[in-house]
Amino acid sequence: MDRLNGLLAFARTAELGSFVAAGQALGISASAVGKSVARLEQELGVRLLQRSTRRIGLTEEGKLFNERVRRILDDIDDAEAMLSRTRETPHGRLRISTPIVTYHLLLPVLSEFMARYPEIELDIDFNDRIVDVIEDGIDVAIRSGELPDSRLVSRPVAPFRMILCAASSYLDRHGAPGTPADLAAHFGIHFRFLNSGRLLNWPFMTGSAAPQIRSMLTCNNMEALKGATIAGLGIACMPDFLVREALHEGRLRTVLDEHVDGRGQFRMLWPSNRHLSPKVRVFVDFLPERLAAGR
Repeated sequence: MDRLNGLLAFARTAELGSFVAAGQALGISASAVGKSVARLEQELGVRLLQRSTRRIGLTEEGKLFNERVRRILDDIDDAEAMLSRTRETPHGRLRISTPIVTYHLLLPVLSEFMARYPEIELDIDFNDRIVDVIEDGIDVAIRSGELPDSRLVSRPVAPFRMILCAASSYLDRHGAPGTPADLAAHFGIHFRFLNSGRLLNWPFMTGSAAPQIRSMLTCNNMEALKGATIAGLGIACMPDFLVREALHEGRLRTVLDEHVDGRGQFRMLWPSNRHLSPKVRVFVDFLPERLAAGR
């Protein structure tokens, strides 16, 4: 800041021809302007201004330096004006990384966001792989579970429930289980996490014995899991928003609700050491509010 103040003092003095006029333009005293220019000359090791009792002029070195300083200050003015416009109208490309299954949550509300902020270009990567938000240049990531990186800021965006469900046709053939132990007579469809390779645990309440169920199918895609369940291949565990429509239409039915505690939470993540740009700010404010209103 001292160097920038020195550049400003030098540029105004060169433009107006006196420390007094430069001080009036900058809102400081003539003495402060003179001292600031003197410090700048000392740092540079060259005399920039030719002082006399009648006027202040530029040395040859000062003329060359003034041309460069003027361009620098003009660039700063342009940058400030650009940021001011950005604050008024958020714009630019917004890079988002989110699990595949969340398109059921996002797509119904994104048209409203795009209509509200037409100068923001959404670049969404629907992918279940783990990303490095900072290294990959992601503006906002959406994930469930615990916050894995202390360099990231976290904000809740959408609660959900994991539920057990099966097709009506399957339950008509095999009957509905009344307790977790009854699952031993049923077929299960399981989800395997792409990154870790582990199976999704079915969230039975604490104290319930781990139920035994014959595996009919295992896959690493929630859409495939839903399709197999609707096809009547067995019982599966899925997030409620994924199967809401199928439950409403009667193609799927929940089972063992009173034995399941499947509360979950999606969170938005972004780098903590990065200034929150207007395009990120409006997105992280919009999404939780809009998803909460739609529940």
